[in-house]
Amino acid sequence: MDTKTIYPRLNKVFQDVFDDDTITVNPKTTADDIDDWDSLEHITLINAVEREFKMKFKMGEISSMKNVGEMANIIAARAKA
Repeated sequence: MDTKTIYPRLNKVFQDVFDDDTITVNPKTTADDIDDWDSLEHITLINAVEREFKMKFKMGEISSMKNVGEMANIIAARAKA
């Protein structure tokens, strides 16, 4: 799986979690870019991404993610494993 297939799926997850069909994420997207993305919604988002991609992030991965690009890279790396 590569980022060309990951980002459309991530967009859908973000749109669903934040109930906003106008959201379009890119590698540099951070919590500062999306209204309502606080620590509670972050947990909801991580759970939704895990369900979508049928994987579980490790605690260290979650705490080290600085943007959506890092999230996509972890997903892509897991898909290759």
